[in-house]
Amino acid sequence: MKKKKILFLFLILGLMSSAILMYDKYFPSQSLAVFRTGDRITVWVITIILFIYYITTETKPQLVPSVLSSEKETGRDKDKPDVSFKDVAGLEEIKEELQETIDFINNSYKYRRMGAKIPKGILFYGPPGTGKTLLAKAVAGETNSTFLYASGSEFVEKYVGVGAKRVRTLFEKAKKEAPSIIFIDEIDAIGTKRNLESNNEKDQTLNQLLVEMDGFNTNETVIVIGATNRIDLLDEALLRPGRFDRHIFVGNPNVRAREQILEVHTKNKPLDKSIDIQDIAKKTHGLSGAQLANIANEAAIITVRNNKNFIGIEEFNAAIERVLAGLEVKNPTVLHKEKKTVAIHEAGHALVSKVLETDMVQKVSIVPRGQALGYVLKFPDEERYLLTQTELLNKITGLLAGRAAEELVFKEITTGAKDDLNKATDIAREMVCSYGMTPLGQIAVEDHYISQNFNLIRVEIKKIIDDCYKKAYTILDENEKLLHDISNTLLEQETLTSDELDEIFKKYEKPLDYAT
Repeated sequence: MKKKKILFLFLILGLMSSAILMYDKYFPSQSLAVFRTGDRITVWVITIILFIYYITTETKPQLVPSVLSSEKETGRDKDKPDVSFKDVAGLEEIKEELQETIDFINNSYKYRRMGAKIPKGILFYGPPGTGKTLLAKAVAGETNSTFLYASGSEFVEKYVGVGAKRVRTLFEKAKKEAPSIIFIDEIDAIGTKRNLESNNEKDQTLNQLLVEMDGFNTNETVIVIGATNRIDLLDEALLRPGRFDRHIFVGNPNVRAREQILEVHTKNKPLDKSIDIQDIAKKTHGLSGAQLANIANEAAIITVRNNKNFIGIEEFNAAIERVLAGLEVKNPTVLHKEKKTVAIHEAGHALVSKVLETDMVQKVSIVPRGQALGYVLKFPDEERYLLTQTELLNKITGLLAGRAAEELVFKEITTGAKDDLNKATDIAREMVCSYGMTPLGQIAVEDHYISQNFNLIRVEIKKIIDDCYKKAYTILDENEKLLHDISNTLLEQETLTSDELDEIFKKYEKPLDYAT
């Protein structure tokens, strides 16, 4: 770099001298009369040579791979985020937990006086879209720290040693810009468990990360924040205290958090006065913050499409269906026979789910969306964290009710129950292998045990599925008139709301209590 600056200086001097001598050639002056023609040509030639040499050094081709000759910029460089905890809706418990870390960065002398050490690493783990990256940016924003972002995949290269070098460079930057926060997204890309079959380059990168996290100077305020969806894949050495001291689960928001998230994402949108954010929050059970943001954005897009000035409840309902069920097929080519089958199938789901009171049925539709020819939107009427064995069995019964309705009415089954069977089997497998809700006993079965004893576990899963299917068939058989009424209404209207479904139920005697 220094050599190039000196070369540039000589080039400027040469150009100035050449220009002066060129001017003197046409407008002679007495002071430059000592320069003969040969001297002038020499200055011009030297200037041309300097110019050519400078140009060639600027565009000199690299003879080695770029990943080895120059260091890759991993962190989008230094960045001071303008995000604070005010921009993070919900997650109150996590924000409270992080306040201690923020206070340590801002007032480190208090803690050092007591001999306390700052946590070296914080690991956010949980499902995607729950706000892990946003939390990391908010911590940096609250402390006015330098925020260095890197993705785990950026350290993975085919050239041995490149990943380790990038880790060293990242931590060197962090030390120079302290206080600073290093955020490594999808850390499982480099932090997976080491074994005999693992990649040598990836192991070197992980080893370098372990050394840097455990070895950097404690006087420099550098915090590493990692994020992953798969904490079970991470190496034990990475998770131990002294590296990632704190593990914080960032899960899907509860109803109160969903309400706060929706308020944040709708504050700059013109909402109709009839909109009740709390009601929308109840309808979006189990959705992540990213999905809620998408719903608010989709509602605004649909409003523009409908040439309206304010976002109404119809737009929000359409947005929820768009996110959950997929894109509506405008001109479906579904045969009348298939449409009737779909109507019976969805009516079966709605009837059994309502009778067993597994969830609140919000909407039943036979309008194709995505790959589904019909769907039933169901949400719990209250937040639940624990489910009983009976409630899980009722959920499976509701899932199998569509196929049971097909067999009851048409004496035949179709391929339409594929997704229902997958979900029902997943719940039954969890009951057998994780919840200890079968004759196998109060045990949790590990993955390797499942593969070795598949037949034994398959028998238990099949017994649960068969019993639930029989129960669904019985409920539908005893309420067949109600099933056909719901199905016929669906064929006429294509959709049924919760209130319209209630009106159909009122025509008939209350079905027997099957919930227990």
